[in-house]
Amino acid sequence: MADIPVQTLHRDPQLFYWILIPITIVMVLTGVLRHYASVLMATAPKKQDARAMREQRSLARGVSLRSNHHVLSRRSFEARRDHLTAGYESGAFLKEPDKKGQPPANPMTDPSAMDGMMGMMKNNMAMIIPNTLIMSWINAFFSGYVIMKLPFPLTIKFKSMLQAGVQTKEMDPRWMSSISWYFLCIFGLQFVYVFLLGSDNAASQLNQQMQAQQMPNPMGGPGQDPDKQFKAEAENLAVVDHYSVLDDVETRLLKGIKS
Repeated sequence: MADIPVQTLHRDPQLFYWILIPITIVMVLTGVLRHYASVLMATAPKKQDARAMREQRSLARGVSLRSNHHVLSRRSFEARRDHLTAGYESGAFLKEPDKKGQPPANPMTDPSAMDGMMGMMKNNMAMIIPNTLIMSWINAFFSGYVIMKLPFPLTIKFKSMLQAGVQTKEMDPRWMSSISWYFLCIFGLQFVYVFLLGSDNAASQLNQQMQAQQMPNPMGGPGQDPDKQFKAEAENLAVVDHYSVLDDVETRLLKGIKS
């Protein structure tokens, strides 16, 4: 079997210092500036109303009771279920009991919802504008350059990811272009940002996306009718077939000892 010839490219070694290192430094500095810009643009959280907080926590308590009913005895479960169900059906947990049964307000007129949308817009702008400027800078000065070769073999599937901006069909997939190095820096500098700015930083784009997806609103979203959600949760609690992990625990313990 004939050996596959080793592909060799003759390139200026100064490309490593004048392209790879500047792109990396610019990406790190951009992440640091993005973090401090997000800190300066962040608005102080407003104190939430006690009734609104009670409305949210009450629904969360019903969901938690329905999910963890097996750790409670039947008597404790029924006492909690009766209390929550009575509050759900009477509207005692509503933020505004006088508006029970009325259609929900327009979320675009809610000041708290508008503040949240404005905060998301600021974070998105802090991500989009620097990325657009850096991408334009790389395309203008470093487009088409092959800057390094990875020391381990790769399959042809990695060619489109590592050689973006280089229109070649026969090049070894281990060679990397300048634009591909920029994309790898976006995903690979998270630990550098954690080292420089701490774990709770706004420099990493992946962390911002994950934080936006986590901690969903227990009341759903803006425009949801809390009274309908309470009644639906009351029906869900009513059909729970309760059992406890402590049922017949003595018999199961003795059976395990005898066996």
